[in-house]
Amino acid sequence: MKIQPGYLYHIKDEFFYIVDDKTLMQNHERGKQRPTYFTIRDNGILWFIPLSSKVDKYQKIIDKKITRYGFCNTILIREIMGVDHAILLQNAFPTLEEYIDHVHKVNEIPAKVIDKLKNEITRDFKKLLKLKEKNINVFYTDIDKIMRKLEELKLKT
Repeated sequence: MKIQPGYLYHIKDEFFYIVDDKTLMQNHERGKQRPTYFTIRDNGILWFIPLSSKVDKYQKIIDKKITRYGFCNTILIREIMGVDHAILLQNAFPTLEEYIDHVHKVNEIPAKVIDKLKNEITRDFKKLLKLKEKNINVFYTDIDKIMRKLEELKLKT
């Protein structure tokens, strides 16, 4: 499967078992799949950013951050394929192509965000990565731990 940045994907459960990181978003209840993920490729790394339909929950978090800091660049609320979603930049994590299960489809059409939104998400995500490089970590996931685990997996293959 060719992974295309800007499309939405689902990740195999196997990845979550191997990485064993409790900060990653868990399976949906009632037999549904894990969250849908927006994809970015940056410096050869494949990043996944979870989307959530719990817009009201995340709007409250955004409002608190704006009150406290004057802005919020870790969560975006935007329309994707006609539905509002919370785009959880703060919950992003790297993975490998082999752990991607399938592209998300709506009416049998692969789900892709519009280029303007893709560019906005990518820009904001790269800002968060630059902050991390300066030892200002705004990510909930332990990106470094996951990267080490992925490197171990690559060495074994």
